[in-house]
Amino acid sequence: MGWHEVAGADALRDGEAIGVTVDGHPIALCRSGGELHALHNMCTHQFALLSDGYVEDGCIECPLHQGRFDLRTGAPLCAPVTEPVRIYAVKTEDGKVYVELGD
Repeated sequence: MGWHEVAGADALRDGEAIGVTVDGHPIALCRSGGELHALHNMCTHQFALLSDGYVEDGCIECPLHQGRFDLRTGAPLCAPVTEPVRIYAVKTEDGKVYVELGD
């Protein structure tokens, strides 16, 4: 599916997340510790947008029940979430952020 431009490289401050849609896929784009991350924007526990959650220390917290996911791996870190969230590759080029959807 290739790389898709989703934002300017300076669109996010550290600790922020925004929701974007790429080819119908809801994606949360986050910056934590100076690094950009992209993951599926729906919590695996219950319908909630992760981009509305809290980003800190390499994690994103679901705004609904405070379950947390690792931004690098998508792994669940605390209850009530038990299923990982899908992550996507991210790169920056020429001041733009790109996300790869994969297969």
